[in-house]
Amino acid sequence: MACEQETATTLREAGFRVTPQRLLVASALRHAGRHLSASEIAEEVRKVYPVVDLSTVYRTVEMLRRLGLATATDMGGDDLLFEWSSGEAHHHLICSGCRKMQVLDHTYLDGLAEEVSNDFGFEADLQHFAIFGLCKTCREKPTS
Repeated sequence: MACEQETATTLREAGFRVTPQRLLVASALRHAGRHLSASEIAEEVRKVYPVVDLSTVYRTVEMLRRLGLATATDMGGDDLLFEWSSGEAHHHLICSGCRKMQVLDHTYLDGLAEEVSNDFGFEADLQHFAIFGLCKTCREKPTS
């Protein structure tokens, strides 16, 4: 209950209405413990609130992203995947062969945003993104 109250307070303070749908979307994302697609979030919410539609989920997740409560990452699939924001930047290494995902600590990329800014005048958002390649297992597989 404390999580929902915290979310409700954040929404109100940002000038958003607090609705059951918004709280349920936030709760599904917050308690998932993994990345979810909008469809997966909708499935979770529908267990409690059967009439939520996908457009509501997308609008709510976008609102949560603007508030810094959620992140979205293109993991190379058909849909963006969303995750509750822990406040700690992290990234993902995704194997293009087996689709295995591994978390990459933000310290590996410390300084990159500053270098990009200095060299290109571009402000990079490096809070949460995916790096694609081949994992050790897939690299070591013999090719036919």
